[in-house]
Amino acid sequence: MIKENYEKLQKTIEFLQKRMTIKPKVAIVLGSGLGGLTKSMEVVDEIPYKEIPNFPVSTVKGHKGALMFGKINNVDVLVLSGRFHYYEGYPMETVTYPEMVFAGLGIKTLILSNAAGGMNPSFQVGDIMVIRDHINFFGTNPLLGPNDDSLGPRFPNMSEVYSKRLRKLAHQKAKENDIHLQEGVYIGVTGPCFETPSEYKAYYILGADAVGMSTVPEAIIGAYRGMEIFAFSVITDLGVVGQIMEATHEEVLAAAKSAEPKMIKLVYEMMPEL
Repeated sequence: MIKENYEKLQKTIEFLQKRMTIKPKVAIVLGSGLGGLTKSMEVVDEIPYKEIPNFPVSTVKGHKGALMFGKINNVDVLVLSGRFHYYEGYPMETVTYPEMVFAGLGIKTLILSNAAGGMNPSFQVGDIMVIRDHINFFGTNPLLGPNDDSLGPRFPNMSEVYSKRLRKLAHQKAKENDIHLQEGVYIGVTGPCFETPSEYKAYYILGADAVGMSTVPEAIIGAYRGMEIFAFSVITDLGVVGQIMEATHEEVLAAAKSAEPKMIKLVYEMMPEL
């Protein structure tokens, strides 16, 4: 990390540290249409992105654009209500800026959520898919460039980006609360186009079960900074051969909204054991 970027990062971290009245070890990034999790949160402080030094601003409908401190099921958390996407024109360094800030604030566990298209024939709209692994199809990587060994290794091990412990915990809590969970591989692409039928088919052949336009860069930085990561997709449209949906962003938001109660319950129940 070059000196200029390091100084910007430190300014952001110092600003937030002065605002913090709790010490969260868990950070949650809310994807499109999934902002309802904050309804189960006891909010201690809410800061619009535009008030945070050097913080980018989300431009996507369905993303609130605020960083929130509070408690979920009596656990101190930091919630990012609205993320930043490569397709918005941001460089990878900006897309993953929040995760670098999280690490600087002492976050140990990172929860990532997203709305995704399902390609596995067993999936249905409204399913929740726990991410077991990912395929980086962005054509770039947030770790390109000079490495600062004080932040993380030059060649990070990616053999278990998504924690087995937390995946097991998710399935346990889902079973206890009668929530049907899928599990699979997420492929991250640039967007902003929804996929063609041939792209859906190709991604499924590659080994992906769901496709989306986020999460992978953030998970890479989380792993690089040594966080334990749990991630899930809400399946909001289908790209199954013979069942291709003509999805719109509005329909994706609506589908995510309908699946929100299950997502909220799952995260709420997991919190005490994170």
